[in-house]
Amino acid sequence: MSWFERLLSLWVLLCIGVGLALGQAFPEWFHTLGRLEVAHINLPVAVLIWLMIFPMLLKIDFREIWGVRRHWRGVGATLFVNWLVKPFSMAALAWLFLEVWFRPWLPAEQIASYRAGLIILAAAPCTAMVFVWSHLMRGEPHFTLSQVALNDLIMIFAFAPLVGGLLGIANVHVPWDTLFLAVLLYLVVPLALALGVRRILLSQAHGYLRLRRVLKLLGPISILALLLTLVVLFGFQGEQVLRQPRVIALLAVPITVQVFGNSGLAYLLNLWLRSPHCVAGPSALIGASNFFELAVATAISLFGFDSGAALATVVGVLIEVPVMLLAVRLVNATRNLYERRKGVVPYAECCPTGLHLHSE
Repeated sequence: MSWFERLLSLWVLLCIGVGLALGQAFPEWFHTLGRLEVAHINLPVAVLIWLMIFPMLLKIDFREIWGVRRHWRGVGATLFVNWLVKPFSMAALAWLFLEVWFRPWLPAEQIASYRAGLIILAAAPCTAMVFVWSHLMRGEPHFTLSQVALNDLIMIFAFAPLVGGLLGIANVHVPWDTLFLAVLLYLVVPLALALGVRRILLSQAHGYLRLRRVLKLLGPISILALLLTLVVLFGFQGEQVLRQPRVIALLAVPITVQVFGNSGLAYLLNLWLRSPHCVAGPSALIGASNFFELAVATAISLFGFDSGAALATVVGVLIEVPVMLLAVRLVNATRNLYERRKGVVPYAECCPTGLHLHSE
């Protein structure tokens, strides 16, 4: 994890400030950007989202999906948390915190939109940053690769129905055509292109070296696109945020609770199933983190730049790095305690030195 990535929360805060300032100084610029759309998909943001998502998807090796059989306990625990617990628990937390406990301090007309953003954020498991979290706790790399590949495959078919169903339960109007278009535009098409580019690069001499060079080149572009998207987003959100600055802090609470709750559940499930720690750790982190790039894109497509939903997904970006680094620290700190359980394979046997090379 580079120093720039470690300071992602700082850059997010700076971009929030820049976006707020530009939105107040040049509101007509942002209104012009907002009008550049086709079928409710904003074209400038679509370009930025592609620059964000494509490098993430280029890392995925779908050949590793067959590796799920090697660590079926960890895969089962992660799938259970990602798809049967996490979206529904976030929907419940969003209702509890926003509709009940925090309602007096939130703008009433935006509460439903905030809930929608939190649901969208929790519906997509992390695709890229999880490799960083897994590497920091020296997780079993083949498990991480196979789990991410499997989640991406499931996401193609499950994301839209899951989001649409939960938003419907929350009494939020769902423009289904826009939702399916967003999934097609921001997930299916870039994933297909990433698979094609990856195959072309690996078919050449020194293919993995070429792939690493491309990823190294695209990595900074991806983060810069994310930050520029935040500038644009907060240019639209400026008036609302300046009027209600505590909204961001309040939205961060259910997200943080959800991260630690789901990561703890996945970790304990793996302990109960006697998965090795080098599988349980990545399983817990995959179960907790979010594909926030897709969430931001979907929220903007469905509800617009100036919506509470878009703001809620951006709060997920803001707290992702510090909260997940703390989760990594907790997983590492409890390794010896975890391995005291009878039947758990020791770390040295599960993930020997030199194995945690996620680029291969």
